[in-house]
Amino acid sequence: MSRRLVLNADDFGYDPAVTRGILEAMTLGVVSSTTMIVNSPHSLAARVSYGLAIGLHLNLVRFEALTTKRELVEAALPSLTADFVAAETDAQLARLESLIGRKATHIDVHKHAHLHPAVLEGLARTAKVHGLKVRSISPAMRAELRRLGVETNDAFLGDAGTEAYWTLPRFEAQLDALPADGLIELMCHPGYRPSQVQSGYGAQREVELATFVDPRAREALSRRGLRLETWA
Repeated sequence: MSRRLVLNADDFGYDPAVTRGILEAMTLGVVSSTTMIVNSPHSLAARVSYGLAIGLHLNLVRFEALTTKRELVEAALPSLTADFVAAETDAQLARLESLIGRKATHIDVHKHAHLHPAVLEGLARTAKVHGLKVRSISPAMRAELRRLGVETNDAFLGDAGTEAYWTLPRFEAQLDALPADGLIELMCHPGYRPSQVQSGYGAQREVELATFVDPRAREALSRRGLRLETWA
């Protein structure tokens, strides 16, 4: 099995400042893929996407659902049914295609809501119909997606906490520790501090943006003979 490395920026369409930063990270920096929140009031700003690789950042924890017009909140995740998730995933995929004029490259999930079994089941059902890969964040999730007939990545790296995850030293260290083969996703959150949406990951986004537009990030990849790809 050959090694494929994807550097994916979550939260495209979440907030205008975040979207602007992701566009810079992809057009001026090394980020190779992004995933888009399509039920945000600010998702229209992401229509100017320059033909970039864009998947769906399935959002079940914030803003309004597309299928029921009800407010989505994180606390309600345990009560969501697989049927609701399957329908909402399908609606969000359709909205993504209407916004950017092409199909999603893959699917991942805001706040990793697919850690809940019913969310994973419903998401997998729709992903299989559309023939789309889904991000897995653990070996157990990876195994379950494959059992459900959905392709997924072989390894996953990334986090979003109180400190910025992707500094240049950590990026270089992770490149040196990559698995030898398989589809490997590095999840990142570059951007500018949100201007319209309240978020606990604001200043951290600007650190990650600086990391990925730094010429040393591209040099680090080149020195190791690594080429970033998309999920498609």
